[in-house]
Amino acid sequence: MGSIIGWIIFGAIAGGIAKLIMPGKDPGGFIITILLGIAGALVGGYIGRALWGSAGVNSWSIGSFALAIGGAILLLLLYRLLFVRKGTASAEGNRDKWAA
Repeated sequence: MGSIIGWIIFGAIAGGIAKLIMPGKDPGGFIITILLGIAGALVGGYIGRALWGSAGVNSWSIGSFALAIGGAILLLLLYRLLFVRKGTASAEGNRDKWAA
């Protein structure tokens, strides 16, 4: 996958599948999904090389997609652990709750 267009398409597919597997409120639209997929490919490829000695993400194969999707899911999970607070209402929700 040497071309930029190839990475963009690969990232869009991998990021989209990762977001389908882990639905929820995540930031961004199409561009963030592409970047998530590309970053997931880098993270997943690194983990694949470190754990299994795989070639990483270097082709349009099922293994490459699996590594990229796994990496994107890991990044989504880390994002949610670090930046999303569960059980807290928004500022508007708090204002409406106490306005009575």
